[in-house]
Amino acid sequence: MAPQISPSILSADFANLSAEANAVTGADWLHVDVMDNHFVPNLTLGVPVVESLARATDTPLDCHLMIDAPDRWAPQYVEAGAGSVTFHVEAATAPVRLAREIRAKGARASMALRPATPIEPYEDLLPELDMLLVMTVEPGFGGQAFLDIMLPKIRRTRELIRKHGLQMWLQVDGGVSAETIERCAEAGADVFVAGSAVYGADDPAEAVRSLRARAEAATVAASWACDH
Repeated sequence: MAPQISPSILSADFANLSAEANAVTGADWLHVDVMDNHFVPNLTLGVPVVESLARATDTPLDCHLMIDAPDRWAPQYVEAGAGSVTFHVEAATAPVRLAREIRAKGARASMALRPATPIEPYEDLLPELDMLLVMTVEPGFGGQAFLDIMLPKIRRTRELIRKHGLQMWLQVDGGVSAETIERCAEAGADVFVAGSAVYGADDPAEAVRSLRARAEAATVAASWACDH
C-alpha cells in the first residue's frame, strides 16, 4: 500500500478548524485526537466537534481516542462521521467486541499501543483490525520528540502482519517529521500522523506532499516492502 499522511488537528488553530481542515490539500486522512483528561492528562474535543468537522471537510476523519471506557464511546464517533476509529487496548474492556462493533457501524477499526505496551500479547487480535497504531511518543500532548526506541517495535509489528498475511495498515503517531518519517517507513509503517510538521509549516499542503515523497522513497527501498 502506498504511504498515507494523516495531519493532526491537535497542532491546528482550534479557533478556525474548518479552514485548517481544508488547508491540508492532498492528505489521506485528518487525524483527530480525542483526549478526556483521564486516560491522558489533557482535554481536547469530543463528538460534537467531530460531527462539525465531518460536515466541514471531504477528507475522511481518523479519530484517535485517548480516553477511558472506549467500549462505551467509540461507536458514537463512527455515528458522528469518523471513517476510522482507534481505541487504546490499555483502556478497552473487550477489544475484539469493540473492533467488531466499529466495523459493523461502517468505519475502520484500529487499536493503539502506548510506547511501553508490547505488540506480542495481541497477535491473535490482529485479524480483527484494519489498522494498528504504534505510538512513538507517550500519548497526551503534541510536539513531543520522536522515540527512536519504538523502531524495533514497528518492525516486529510489521513482521506479525506479514506472518498472518494481513492487509491491515500500520500507523505511527508522535514526533513524525521530515527528519523521522523515513525511519518509520523503513521499519514498516505506512500511515503517518504528523502534527506540527504539517500545521507548523508555512504551507501545510506542501508539507503533506513533502512528507509523502520522503515516505514513498523510504518504502521503495525497505526490505519489508520489497518482499511483500
